[in-house]
Amino acid sequence: MPDKKRLEAYLGQRALGAPWSIANISSSGFSGVVAIPSLAESRNLPATLESLAGNPPELLRRFLVMVVVNHRPDASPEDKADNRATLEMLPALADRWPLQLAWVDAASPGLELPVRDGGVGMARKIGFDLALPHLAWSGTGPILVALDADTVVGPEYLPALVGHFGRAASGGAVIPFCHQKARTYNGQDIINRYELFLRSYVLGLSYAGSPYAFHTVGSAMACSGSAYLRCGGMNSRQAGEDFYFLQQLQKTVGIEMVGGTMVYPSARPSHRVPFGTGRSVSKALAGEEGAITFYRPECFALLKEWLDLAAECLTASGETIRNRAEDISPLISQYLDQEGFLSSWERISRMKKADRPLLAAFHEWFDALRTMKLIHLISAGAFPRCDSEEALRPLLLMAGLEPLSGVKTQLELLRTVQSCDLATDPVAFAKTA
Repeated sequence: MPDKKRLEAYLGQRALGAPWSIANISSSGFSGVVAIPSLAESRNLPATLESLAGNPPELLRRFLVMVVVNHRPDASPEDKADNRATLEMLPALADRWPLQLAWVDAASPGLELPVRDGGVGMARKIGFDLALPHLAWSGTGPILVALDADTVVGPEYLPALVGHFGRAASGGAVIPFCHQKARTYNGQDIINRYELFLRSYVLGLSYAGSPYAFHTVGSAMACSGSAYLRCGGMNSRQAGEDFYFLQQLQKTVGIEMVGGTMVYPSARPSHRVPFGTGRSVSKALAGEEGAITFYRPECFALLKEWLDLAAECLTASGETIRNRAEDISPLISQYLDQEGFLSSWERISRMKKADRPLLAAFHEWFDALRTMKLIHLISAGAFPRCDSEEALRPLLLMAGLEPLSGVKTQLELLRTVQSCDLATDPVAFAKTA
């Protein structure tokens, strides 16, 4: 289906619209949109916009910057007051920098996000969906970029995105990231450990051969307009919207790493979501034991054996695969039983005949969520989570990287490996280094 017909169908069936509308927009035909949810970010949003304004003027004219000021009716009085301040200052911010700055009021009475589903996912979706009719759908089509109101970027940000989508084979993209500096020594140590945890998980997935070996950071993802429509648009989850959106992009259009730029998310704690960077940092700062622990490398070794088995046995029966998985570990066969693998494999085998499509269909079933659930099951059993030093040195060695010691040193290594063109294959990177 051509993009314009798919766009009409999406706008008519899936897009969010009224009661929300765009303020301060007077033109259309933009090459892309940078959507920025903003909840109690009056202090941080100006720095985010200023960093965007450092990009080349010719690209700033082509990109719509959409701030979605949002909260739910049950938000705290402080957050509501902060959002009112943000809405009041946005006209002045629009005059301060050469940005195509527009915004959506999802915070005033009658416009607030719903209590049940309202959250960062819905805010991102509102920003993207309202922007769609104002984008240019001819040629290569528009670019949709997710950013956060407490995240800053460099002057090469938009050029790198435009260059990437001008040559990329995949419709989805993740952008290298590095957390901003924390205000205290203890805070810096905690954010370093948390970022190392994120990176060690992706390293383990890459070692295992998972197609979902990429970071899921909401302020560091983008896609083509066509990819956005094909995957059904952004979800409305209150948390984890980035994880599920990128998972769907990978299943539908594939994901590649953007080179030549980086985003810098905030290192601060947050009370707004039940998991993620802010919540984990808050728990660690509060002294909660085990707030940041690591998966043992044995978890990824078992995952690798399972994925290798699945790839080798595409023509086998589900029962054969399940029994051979039990030989690897009873935990894997237990998990497959819980997930209804036998009936799922029968359905997949019936639909897909050639080996290559069948393997793709398997990975659509054994997706990022099922992968994480299996890792959780293994770590809850024979291989419990541990501290960074116990996990990282053997994992680095398994991945063909130098088994360095120390959180800071290990983090610097993984930042380098996972920000290069081979970021989704650190083992290949190690062989070329």
